[in-house]
Amino acid sequence: MTGPVYLVDDDDAVRDALSLLLRTVGLPVRGFASPGHFLAALDELPPGCLVLDIRMPVISGLKLQEHLAGRGLDWPTVVISGHGDIEACRRAFRNGAIDYLSKPVDEQDLIDAIQRGLAELEARRREASEADEARALLARLTGREAEVLEMIARGLTTRQIAEALALSPRTVDSHRAAIGAKTGTTSAAELTRLWLDGRAYR
Repeated sequence: MTGPVYLVDDDDAVRDALSLLLRTVGLPVRGFASPGHFLAALDELPPGCLVLDIRMPVISGLKLQEHLAGRGLDWPTVVISGHGDIEACRRAFRNGAIDYLSKPVDEQDLIDAIQRGLAELEARRREASEADEARALLARLTGREAEVLEMIARGLTTRQIAEALALSPRTVDSHRAAIGAKTGTTSAAELTRLWLDGRAYR
């Protein structure tokens, strides 16, 4: 699993050493000497896995986490610290950290944590892509077809749908056929999944 890794640490030696480590295992990494430098570049950065030092002047790693959460960016984050601060660890996990590692960082632990973060990021991308595809298909339905689809997804039979919408079963079957033609499936299970995917990330 490869992807962008953003390393934010004000210690030049640590940042350089960890950047070299990650590059040797094929991970593209970009280092930042402070949260301020990272934030200045943020708008141009694609989603990635963050590796944050917890104690930095002006803006701490925890404050940066909270700032990103406030902007709706839940990028996988690995927090590293040279201090055994249990409360800071708790805050990091509450803010969505996927791991909390103590300095000196075990190289394999760091690589494993980043790989988990990148796998999580890829899963989110796939889910978002599937949701976009589902919404595009659902946008082709008429209002009545959308109502019928929702009832199919909720497990109602043709007769129950007909009664709920004051339609004949034959008319409901016609709507189901039209839904199948537009979505490419007549399977109730597939239509349910499509409906659920279309509701995701709203």
